[in-house]
Amino acid sequence: MVNLALAWAERYQQEHPEIRISVTGGGSGTGIASLINGTVDIANASRKIKQEELDQAKQANLEPKEFVVARDAIGVIVHPGNPVDQLTLEQISLIYRGEINNWKEVGGEDRPIVRLSRETNSGTHVYFLETVVRLGNKTDKSIFSPDTLLLPSSEGIIAEISDNPNAIGYDGLGYITPQVKTLAVARDEKGPYVLPSVETVNNASYPISRDLYMYTHGQPSQVVLDYLKWISAPEAQDIVNKLGFVPYQAK
Repeated sequence: MVNLALAWAERYQQEHPEIRISVTGGGSGTGIASLINGTVDIANASRKIKQEELDQAKQANLEPKEFVVARDAIGVIVHPGNPVDQLTLEQISLIYRGEINNWKEVGGEDRPIVRLSRETNSGTHVYFLETVVRLGNKTDKSIFSPDTLLLPSSEGIIAEISDNPNAIGYDGLGYITPQVKTLAVARDEKGPYVLPSVETVNNASYPISRDLYMYTHGQPSQVVLDYLKWISAPEAQDIVNKLGFVPYQAK
C-alpha cells in the first residue's frame, strides 16, 4: 500500500499544510507491529490483522480499529513471451507448492518454472499464501516451494519477470506494467477465466481480490479521523483509481 499511502499523504498535506504525514514502507507486518509498539498513528495493511497480532495488541492494552480504505486485485504475471495465457487457482497453487515445475505441464513450452514471491513480511505474500497456495483452506499448512525467490518489492518482481521468460510472479493491480503479461485466472477448470480489473473486482468474478486496510489505536484522534474521512471521500478515492487500485466506494 506504500505508493497509495504516499499519494494520499502528499495530496492531503497540500490541502492541509498544518498537517505533517510521514509514510514508511516495510510490509504490512512491519506496519502492524509499529502500531502495537506505539511508533505510528496508522498502520497500512494489505491483509487483515492476524489473531496473534490482536493478542499482542491486547497485551499492550491496545484495541486496533479497522478501516477499509480501498480494494485490490492480485494479478498473476509472466514474461510477455510466455505462450500461457490462463491458469486455474489449483494450477497456480501446484506451481507455488513445487508440484508443477515445467511450463509444458500447463500448456506452455518445455521450460523450468521460476517462482517469484514477495517476502514473508508482505501482506500480499500472506494473502497469496492463504488464498491461492492454500486455496482458502484454513487447515492447510502448505507453504511456498523452498526454491521460490523472495523479493523485497513489487517493482522488483516486475523487473525480474520482464527479464526472465521462465518466471511467474504476482503483484497488486496498481503495480502491473506493460512489461509483463497478466494471466486470466479461473476458480476451476470449468472457468470462466477472468483478467483482473476494477470491474471484475467489484462484480466478484476475479477470484484473487481483497480489501486494503488502515488500522489505528482504538478510536483515532480527531486529526487522524479527519484524515481517514478524507480518504473515503471522492477526491481520495479518485487517487485510488488513478493508481490502478479499486475505489472502495465502488464496491
